[in-house]
Amino acid sequence: MRRFGTETWIFGYGSLTWRPDFPHRERRPAWVSGRARRFWQGSTDHRGVPGAPGRVVTLVEEPGARCFGMAYRVDAAGADAVVAALDHRERGGYERVEIELRFGAAVGRVARALTWVATPANPNYLGEAPLAAIADQVRRAYGPSGANLEYVHRLAEFLRAHGADDPHVFALARLLPALHPEHAPRSSDASKIPGASA
Repeated sequence: MRRFGTETWIFGYGSLTWRPDFPHRERRPAWVSGRARRFWQGSTDHRGVPGAPGRVVTLVEEPGARCFGMAYRVDAAGADAVVAALDHRERGGYERVEIELRFGAAVGRVARALTWVATPANPNYLGEAPLAAIADQVRRAYGPSGANLEYVHRLAEFLRAHGADDPHVFALARLLPALHPEHAPRSSDASKIPGASA
């Protein structure tokens, strides 16, 4: 694995925004340019099962687009273990890639980061579909990590909490029923090391 100096940044744009489940020293809102978030990847291991996949997000190239997410700084000493765990977590069709990350408004500080992207080359890729069809699939899907419905609403809640706009996510969330109490958010506090920033 290529190291970026004495630290490694991980960029989350899906479930990693609210449930990283790995130790990190710092977390910061961040964004990438030229990429858009889309519910075009099938999930047969987390938010669905084989034969009844859920829909989760990937990044697609789109000139002028911005994708807002959360960046996590991992110390070099623990980076290999964190990346290996994320490779396993994202094994259902995602590839690890390097991207250019920006912090703050306008241009902001630039850093290199690792993230995981699903492309049409993987067997679980579902691709574009009418939003109503995606919503119907999400509404019915459930997997080892819980309801697909929860995934969409948690992502929408994260974006709203940070004042970030994502028309694709928000339009899908509006087509779905509200979350029920049994979909309470899972705490990721146990995954943070002492001194880690919230």
